[in-house]
Amino acid sequence: MKSIRSISVFDTSIATQNIGDEIIMDSVYNELYDILKDDMFLRIPSHEVIGIASLSLIRKSPFAIVGGSNILSSAMNNYKQWRISLSQSFFIKNKVLLLGVGWRNYQTKPNLFTKLLLKQLLNKEYLHSVRDSYTEAKLKEQGFKNVINTSCPTMWRLTPEHCSKIPQKKSDTVVFTLTDYSKDLESDIFLIKTLLESYQNIYYWVQSRKDLIYLNELNIDISQIKIISPSLRAYTNFLETTVCDYVGTRLHGGVRALQKERRTIIIGVDNRAIEKKKDFNLMVIERRDLKDNLKRLIDSELKMDIKIPIANINKWKAQFLK
Repeated sequence: MKSIRSISVFDTSIATQNIGDEIIMDSVYNELYDILKDDMFLRIPSHEVIGIASLSLIRKSPFAIVGGSNILSSAMNNYKQWRISLSQSFFIKNKVLLLGVGWRNYQTKPNLFTKLLLKQLLNKEYLHSVRDSYTEAKLKEQGFKNVINTSCPTMWRLTPEHCSKIPQKKSDTVVFTLTDYSKDLESDIFLIKTLLESYQNIYYWVQSRKDLIYLNELNIDISQIKIISPSLRAYTNFLETTVCDYVGTRLHGGVRALQKERRTIIIGVDNRAIEKKKDFNLMVIERRDLKDNLKRLIDSELKMDIKIPIANINKWKAQFLK
C-alpha cells in the first residue's frame, strides 16, 4: 500500500510585506513539486512565533525544508527573520533542511545562541542547499560539511537555453524598483532621471508597501511614471504581456524579470546581489558605480550569461530520489 508523506516547509511568504518572499517561495514550491511530487507540503510560517500545532507537524515530518530568503544571521536571537527559540529547537532536533537560503549581510562570527540553534536544528545526513559561497563558508566554519552552493531556487531554471531567449538590446519600456529599507536619495534620484532620459515608457513596481511611500518622498517629477500594483500577480502579468527591461534595486524583482525572459540590470545594495554576481555572473551593478556605468549598460547590448551550478543543483535533488 502506497503512503503519502507530509513534508513541512518553513514558508517565508507568510506574514510579510515583501513580495520578494512570494517570488522565492513560488520557485521553492515549483522545485519541490518536481522532486517530491507524491508528498503533501505543510506550510509553516517562519516570520511568526512557531506554535504548538506547527511544532507537532514538523515532528511528524521526515524533515522540514526552509525555503530561501535571508533567514540566517550571526545573531539569530536579535534578527527575527526566523522566529524560532532555542527551547523549540530541541523538539525538532535534526529536522531542518536548507533550500537556497542565505546569510544576512557581511557579519562577524555567529554568537553562542546562533551556534547552538543551528547545531540543534540542521539535519546531519542530508545535503543543505545555500544560495551563495558566502553562506556556504559561514556554515562550514561552524562545522557543517554537508553544505553545497546551489544558488537560490529562483535561479535554477535560468539555464543557457532560457537566457538565450532574453533580448540583448534595450527596449523602449522599463520597469524599475526601489528599496524602502535601503535608501540613498542621491543614487535613487539619479537612477530615476537616467531611466526617464533613456526610455519612452516608465513603470514602477511596488514590491513592498513602503516602496511607494519612498518614491513619493523623492524630490523629483514622477508624473510620467506608471505604477504597477503591489502584487506578484500584477507584476507577473505585466512582465508576461509587456516587452520591457528591468532596472532596479530589488533583487527578486529582477530575478522574476529574468524568469519571464526580460533584459535585466540589478543594482546591488547588499550582499545578496553582489554575491550572486560573483558566483553566477548575474547582471549586477553596485550602487556606488551607478553614475559611471548605468547609462552605458542601458545603451549596450547585454547578454544574460548566467552560470547556474547545475551539477550542485542536481546533486541536491538526487538525494531525494534514492
